[in-house]
Amino acid sequence: MTFNTTDLCDEHGDQARVVALPLIDFGARARCAGPAITVKCFEDNSRIKALSMQPGEGRVLVVDGGGSHRCALLGDVIAEDLLNNGWAGVIINGCIRDKAALAGLNIAIKALGTSPRKSVKRDEGQVGLAVDIGGQSITDGDRIYADEDGVIVLDTPAGQ
Repeated sequence: MTFNTTDLCDEHGDQARVVALPLIDFGARARCAGPAITVKCFEDNSRIKALSMQPGEGRVLVVDGGGSHRCALLGDVIAEDLLNNGWAGVIINGCIRDKAALAGLNIAIKALGTSPRKSVKRDEGQVGLAVDIGGQSITDGDRIYADEDGVIVLDTPAGQ
């Protein structure tokens, strides 16, 4: 990928909305870019699992897990499904597990931290709603750019 979030911020000014969260890189890649698909869930990864089985088509899964550290919303099985189905990456306002396994997967995974506990599956959560993460409202189709310096959101693709 040939972008830098720092350069995009310089180029787009206030149009580049910075996600102000202390996200940690867990996948083998730190960079991803693509249109967002949003999930709002709290300690239930049912919707994430369902989406991981669908064609990603280069999209970035943006998950508002309410910042919970009590359980993980993503582990190695779902991450492998995302990778195999063509997702560009996943950004989670919450936690992951299987950190060592995720480090070997060639997908960008950014989250707040780790938890060994798996989430429940009550078939709860919502897909396609605007989510508020790190001070930014993110909707389906917003362009996500993530690298080692952070995550930004643009309403239109960079270069247009």
